[in-house]
Amino acid sequence: MLDKSDETDIHPLFAGAPSSTEFRKLRKRLVRETRAAIEDYGMVRPGDRWLVCLSGGKDSYTLLAVLHELKWRGLLPVDLLACNLDQGQPGFPATVLPKFLTERQVEHRIEYQDTYSIVTDKVPEGRTYCALCSRLRRGNLYRIAREEGCSAVVLGHHRDDILETFFMNLFHGGRLATMPPKLLNEQGDLTVLRPLAYVAEEDCDRFARAMNYPIIPCDLCGSQEGLQRVQVKRILDEWEKRSPGRRQVMFRALMNIRPSHMLDPKLFDFANLFPSDGGEAKDQPPIPEL
Repeated sequence: MLDKSDETDIHPLFAGAPSSTEFRKLRKRLVRETRAAIEDYGMVRPGDRWLVCLSGGKDSYTLLAVLHELKWRGLLPVDLLACNLDQGQPGFPATVLPKFLTERQVEHRIEYQDTYSIVTDKVPEGRTYCALCSRLRRGNLYRIAREEGCSAVVLGHHRDDILETFFMNLFHGGRLATMPPKLLNEQGDLTVLRPLAYVAEEDCDRFARAMNYPIIPCDLCGSQEGLQRVQVKRILDEWEKRSPGRRQVMFRALMNIRPSHMLDPKLFDFANLFPSDGGEAKDQPPIPEL
């Protein structure tokens, strides 16, 4: 699909792509892993319209490019609308993304909503802004998706985001849960999709930098230090350093769950798990209530 003869037939998002063998392998891997996630989780209904959320970070640039590559090749039968939500953060370069998207011939919508002022007003001093900021952002993106006739909100969360969320829930939430690749919103009218679910963060970083995309930092609000996610990321980095490939092994575990070997009686019928005596079941006296 991405052999040398195809290099002149590319989406403008890939204009100026490096010609090195290393980059070509990276590009193929990104496309392959994204296609696999889309197929494994049944993300596509032909004819749907997707709102592709673009923050200006390396992950969202990678998402945008790979989805347009798949559509360009006729492998993604949906309409794509890129969307950036400018939340009024101090120092946010408001002209970067409109210019980039226009030059690369990407259909887009730029929305300005000053949620930053709301967050700084509501969050006590010394606390991080991320939780409230995320909720406000999500509400606005859902609204925009409905206004634009989109059936899905598409986010750039990758494999490492999913792993970090799992460990945050484990360490701080007391539950086994993470970001699913496909989720139906509470109202039931939009799906939330994460096509980069199989993609490593390192690959997103390498790709966006190799393409020289104008990356906008995600720490403009100055509230990132000391976050639980940062702490979890450091733990995972240390594990990966000591045992390369550990992240991928842990990620595969999230896809290989055995309810009978966990402890949740709502997922497995432990109460009726008894050895067979080879005959008819005998009446048992009731167990006294504790």
